Amino acid sequence: MNIGLAFSRNARREPDALACFAGTRSRTWAQVNDRANRLANLLIDRYGVARGDRVAVLVANRMEVLELVGGCAKAGAVYVGLNFRLGEPEYADIFTNSDPKVILADSELAPMARQLTDGTDIVVVDIDDPTQYETQLSAASEITPAIERQVGPDDDFCIVYSSGTTGRPKGILFSVGATLQHAAVAAIEYELTPQTRWMITIPHNSSMQITLAPLTLLGGAIGFSDSRGFKPERFVEDVQSNAVTHTFLVPTMLIRLLESEYGPDTIPTLQTIGYGSAPIAPDRVAALVERFGPIFVQLYGMAEIASIGTMLRKSDHALAAAGHPELFSTCGKESMAVMVRLIDDTGADVPPGERGEIVFGTPYTMVGYYREPERTAEVLLDGWMHSGDIGQWASDGYLKIVGRKKDLIIRGGFNIAPTEIENVLTLHEQVREAAVVGLDDPEWGEAIAAVVVARGPQSPSAEELRQWCREHGLPSIKVPERIEVWDELPRNAVGKITKAQVREKLASPAGVS
Repeated sequence: MNIGLAFSRNARREPDALACFAGTRSRTWAQVNDRANRLANLLIDRYGVARGDRVAVLVANRMEVLELVGGCAKAGAVYVGLNFRLGEPEYADIFTNSDPKVILADSELAPMARQLTDGTDIVVVDIDDPTQYETQLSAASEITPAIERQVGPDDDFCIVYSSGTTGRPKGILFSVGATLQHAAVAAIEYELTPQTRWMITIPHNSSMQITLAPLTLLGGAIGFSDSRGFKPERFVEDVQSNAVTHTFLVPTMLIRLLESEYGPDTIPTLQTIGYGSAPIAPDRVAALVERFGPIFVQLYGMAEIASIGTMLRKSDHALAAAGHPELFSTCGKESMAVMVRLIDDTGADVPPGERGEIVFGTPYTMVGYYREPERTAEVLLDGWMHSGDIGQWASDGYLKIVGRKKDLIIRGGFNIAPTEIENVLTLHEQVREAAVVGLDDPEWGEAIAAVVVARGPQSPSAEELRQWCREHGLPSIKVPERIEVWDELPRNAVGKITKAQVREKLASPAGVS
């Protein structure tokens, strides 16, 4: 089996079943498969795409993403789904690294792609230009390319570029076999069926393994929502109009939904809300479960293992709400087919109860960073993927994230995890979000600085928040010396807080005061 064959099978078994939707538009599996066949033949016959060539997709969330995935898979090409919210320098690095044969772009991004690839052999196709896409697609053969049946588990399938919280994006390469194994795990963990209607609310490039591949294999339906400027009212309208059953929201979206007046009766078809990608305060999760019920599934992992390492499942959320709130502070237990270890700096497993770096062993770990063996060797050691996160086993096999190895603040010889301080700050009723970083300090090594975003028009003072930290159990060495209130926290393209930018802004003489 491969993803291209899954398209063909879905069209044969359930030709009239819903395959994709966006707003009021939709297509069946027969329609999508036909368009994917034509695109594959167009890529092969007109643009010379051969097995293993890269084809980049640079479009905003839209229904056509599904056929672009299918066309690449059927042509034996490597699908390079790109986040449409990056900057030109990042795209330039990505195009140089992946060296795509073709870039399929929308009308908004095609001019930029042409400019960045000027003087190269890379072809940019504007899928919104009828003469460049629809006309050529209509003229292409609808016959399934022979190469579709030749693609096997060891072939390269896709490259997912990291969100770039630090440094230039890394091209994370996955094989066909790894993608299929991950899809099976995602389908079970998220309770997916052929009747599932999953709406993608984050940039589609982050949804290949969690959404696109599993629903393609099952023959379910995949929806696309504009991920720019999440609005609870638009989210509710999309869920209602398309009877959405599953979705995935990042913490910022969940907080906005929580601050709205919407309740479970406004989204009655929604069975599962996945969340992850960034930390969220335990009290916020508790409030979400109280309002909407235990329909939440938290994932923790990293892009290099397609994001699924541990899961805080629906049953865990129900248990937490029923008298075990400490579970809201964990990221659950190991997912199916995953082994998690906590190791010290020598690579040895730490004793029970001790903190250590989280490493993952999975059957769907990346092949490596594309064309970057040195960077791969730094994190993928003896088959174990090193996360850079520091964790600790809680009771009954639950994993607790203590902090990032690189984010640990070393103050007076003590290792301090920013997450512990952030969780206390966000308990304050006037604090929506918090980010804590270390700044150079000549006496203590590092000083603790915090930035908070207020929930409403009233902002707590720095001294009020320091007193709050003391009253809620933080020893004096962990109480931030510097606290600022900002309108928003800097984030990367998938919503993660970029602490490097927080640290840089705080350290700058021209920073916010």
